[in-house]
Formats: sequence, structure tokens, C-alpha cells
Amino acid sequence: MNEYVLRTNNLSKKYHNKMALNKVNLSIKKGSIYGLIGQNGAGKSTLIRLITGLAYPTTGTIELFGKSNERELVEVRKRIGTIIEGPALYPHMTASENLEVHRLLKGIPGKECIEKTLALVGLQDTGKKKVKNFSLGMKQRLGLAIALLGDPEFLILDEPINGLDPMGVVEIRGLLKKLNQEYGITILISSHILSELHLLATHYGIIHNGELLEQLSAKELNEKCQQYLHIKVDNPNKAATVIERHFATQDFEVMPDGSIKLFAYVDLPGEVSKALTNEGLVIEQFMPMGEDLETYFTNRIGGVQHG
Repeated sequence: MNEYVLRTNNLSKKYHNKMALNKVNLSIKKGSIYGLIGQNGAGKSTLIRLITGLAYPTTGTIELFGKSNERELVEVRKRIGTIIEGPALYPHMTASENLEVHRLLKGIPGKECIEKTLALVGLQDTGKKKVKNFSLGMKQRLGLAIALLGDPEFLILDEPINGLDPMGVVEIRGLLKKLNQEYGITILISSHILSELHLLATHYGIIHNGELLEQLSAKELNEKCQQYLHIKVDNPNKAATVIERHFATQDFEVMPDGSIKLFAYVDLPGEVSKALTNEGLVIEQFMPMGEDLETYFTNRIGGVQHG
């Protein structure tokens, strides 16, 4: 069984004289929630259009469910559900009528899937209410229902929480977690709203100016953003000995400039400074440091130099 739902190899797309995507090598493991992060215009939507067959690459290849031949890609794309640039809804129809139209368009046999899918997204009790009278959150859930028709194994969502109020965001987040954890659906979410993605994603890809800068797991990201106490004293070697002896920890690092990063006891700065002072050390700098997730992504996207 193939471990990856999606892999791209040097995937590039050029529009006129502009490279929208440049040699992107992306991989998404089965069962993950992959957050594709970048500013508007970074190349997220172009990448999604290539994956879903709405556009063709200039160079490079796409592999879906282990298949990369163009004829095979057409077939395996039936295993994908998508919401791109907002769900296509009929405002004067009910939720079930909307699903019926899309069921027929997709050639899915039997109507039993409609009630099942509405129940899955929490819209089973909307009855004869027209979609034009739905809240934005309900419309997004209906869009998800349309994407879920046919029981896809891979869900691709382009900016699914744009414009939602806080309650709508919470609803969509809970639904996506349920789809992933209970139904085993792999999810790719494109978004520039990092504060929401970090509550959801298991893996991340950072895209900027058409280039994939980095891929990492949530665990790797948390390690990179680890909090620590930044300590600078008049005698760093003695301070290291004091920390190791007094706090029985080696979870620190002496930097080339003589400063110390103490990863343990971040929540007890008073005790650490007191121990150092009691040993006669002069504290020159002492502060908690470390990036939060938003700062990390901002630095990666904003601080990259292209040669």
C-alpha cells in the first residue's frame, strides 16, 4: 500500500512570463492533515488547481495514490473531494436538493448518500430551508457535504474558513477533525490564517513566491518553536555547572557568544535567577524567549533571500 496520497516532483507552472510555481517537491502522507501556508499570491491556489486537474503543469509531475500516468490520474481524481474558491451552491434550493444536483453530476448511484452526508456535516434538520437563508458557516458545511459525496479518501480545501465568524470556524475545525480521525480522510488545507491551522494540522508546508520553502510535522515545528530562558552571565561555564548541579538537568545549551539557552524550568525563572545569584554570578541578561508558531512562519516567509 502506498504511504503517500500525494507527491509532486519538480512541479512548475508558468503563466506568461511569471513563474507561479517553481520546482515544488511536496509529499502528503495518508491520514494526515496537511496545512499549506503562504501569503495571498504565494502559489497555493495554483498548486491546488494542478493537483485537481483544473490546470496543467509547465514541467514536473504529480503522483496521486501512487499513480502518475495522465490517464490514471484522471481515474484516481475521482477519489478526491474539493472546495476551491468557495462552494458552488444553488441559493434557491434546499440542502438536499443541492446535494441531489451534485450527486447526478458526479454520477453517484442511489439517493441514500444524501441524508447520510447531510447528517455527517450536521445539516440533516434543515428541511425545506433555502440555502440563501443559511448562515455562512452552514454554507461552508454544505460545501463540505458536496465535496464528501462519493466518500472521497482525500479532501482538498482552499481557504475553507475565510469570512467565517468565530463560531463558524470552531464548527468547521471540529468537523474536519472528525472526518480525519473517525473516517480516515486525508486533508489538504490551504490557508494564510496560521492561528487556526496550528490547531488542526499534523503537517505543514510553507510556500512563498511559488517555492516550497519547508515541510515539517507539527512535532518538528513545536521543537523549532521551543520556549527557553535566555541567560547571559559573567562566567557561562560556571553558570552551566550551577544549572546542571542545582536543577539536575542537562536540557540547556551554551551558545558560541557565551549565552545559555535553558529549555527546562522556563516556568520558574525566579528560582533559576536566584540560584545563579547565590553562586556569585553576575546576571547581564535574563529573559524568556522562543518563537510562537505565527512568528516562525512570518520569519520563514518574510526573511528568505533568493539568490
